[in-house]
Amino acid sequence: MHFTTHDQLILLALLAVLAALLIAAPKLRIPYPIFLVLGGLVLGFVPGMPTITLPPEVVLVAVLPPLLYLSAYRTSLSDLRTNARAIFILAIGLVAATTVVVALVAHAWVDHMSWSVAFALGAIVAPTDPIAATAIMRRLGVPRRLVSIIESESLVNDGTALVLFRVAVVAAVTGQFSFWDVSWRFVWAVGGGVGIGLVVGFLVAETRRRVDNPPVEVTLSLMTGYFAFIPAAALSASGVIAVVTAGVYLGWRTPELTSVETRLQGEALWNIVAFVLNALVFALVGLQLSSILDQLTGISGGQLAWYALLVTGAVVLTRIVWLPIFSWRHRNKPFTHTFLMSWAGMRGAVSLAAALSIPLATDTGAPFPRRDLIIFLTFSVILGTLVVQGLTLPGLIRLLKIEPDTSEERENAEARIRAAEAAIERLEELIGEDWVRDDTAERMRGLYNFRRTRFSSRFDEEADGGIEEQSQSYQRLRRELLDAERAAVDDLGRSGVVSGDVANRVRRDLDLEDARLDV
Repeated sequence: MHFTTHDQLILLALLAVLAALLIAAPKLRIPYPIFLVLGGLVLGFVPGMPTITLPPEVVLVAVLPPLLYLSAYRTSLSDLRTNARAIFILAIGLVAATTVVVALVAHAWVDHMSWSVAFALGAIVAPTDPIAATAIMRRLGVPRRLVSIIESESLVNDGTALVLFRVAVVAAVTGQFSFWDVSWRFVWAVGGGVGIGLVVGFLVAETRRRVDNPPVEVTLSLMTGYFAFIPAAALSASGVIAVVTAGVYLGWRTPELTSVETRLQGEALWNIVAFVLNALVFALVGLQLSSILDQLTGISGGQLAWYALLVTGAVVLTRIVWLPIFSWRHRNKPFTHTFLMSWAGMRGAVSLAAALSIPLATDTGAPFPRRDLIIFLTFSVILGTLVVQGLTLPGLIRLLKIEPDTSEERENAEARIRAAEAAIERLEELIGEDWVRDDTAERMRGLYNFRRTRFSSRFDEEADGGIEEQSQSYQRLRRELLDAERAAVDDLGRSGVVSGDVANRVRRDLDLEDARLDV
């Protein structure tokens, strides 16, 4: 492939537009996935724009494993246990229901689709993408349990949907369907995925436990998703479930495996990697439509719009109907919470990648039936749910008058109080040691007592805010002094009195001290 100067200029322009969209999204208070999809959609129809295709392997193999691993790694095992019933209802029950409803609609009204092809379409559009929904919910203070359920649902439902998709595609390609084959595939996909994920997680944990090198450990964490996904996919198990299992397992064991430096480096790198991968995928999703439409022939624009409306409506309405029916036992759960969750079922890049992975031909050599139409309808569902539901979600949250969630702030304060108490208890145990000076112990006791008092005052309705004001004044003074230290180090680095490495190391320590001032 020859990369001409013209191609380089086009790439430069695309990168510049992508950067502009990322900068503009927070200013316009629009979640960046929605903004990037719309921006890519507009760019795709610019005259002279080259056709940019999104190979399914890019998402299913290259992009999906690290993103899934990070989400699972940050998921609380206790939250998964607490929300197990809701996750089961959504990630398995709702995925199956959506697959069936979309298949019925597609078979009856969309271009005479066969049952196997219709079921393939249903499985493709069944799994949700949590990024846009959770970004909005966190910003508006939606109760943490709802956000946790939606995130956990998306971790599991990809595996369920991709198993159903694989079965439907095999039936369409071979022209055969076996109930026992479907059952066996599903059981193996789930059980095999969990087993492979646990084995990979254990092996990675034991390896990292014996390594004391932060860059190597962070690199191993980046590779863990691939370590789980690739062997599971090769053995026809669910790579998604394998990655999720490995991520949850390693997230549970991380405190015993890593040092402070490793955790700091890993968190910083993972935040950037996840943001870049998500931004890239959503922008490429938007760029797909023009090439998708070029492949469709023989169907009028009006028919395509009608088909898209039917399938998108089936996806949205199935979720809206499903959640209240299976949430009626929870008398303490407000209906507003249930409806909000039903409106947060947005679709994303995984669905498009699955559609693009449909084989070009069947076993007989004939083209795979309605392949281009399936890809178009998948894109329509992604666009409809991500943009329409995503843009209306903030207004819906305000309309439903869902109270902001303050439990996380309270738990944060409680955790810091208990940590300070544990430090004081340990200090009292060490008072008698020869290496503990009395003046040092007294200074540390005062520090932790002030910290405990400060966070305890947040629960005291009679507190006048004096302690918090004192803390803020101290932080302001300390930051002024830290700025002076940084300026001095910068001058030393620029003048060559100290090397760049030394200056960077001192600046990093000062930055860490600055970041900890609120603690």
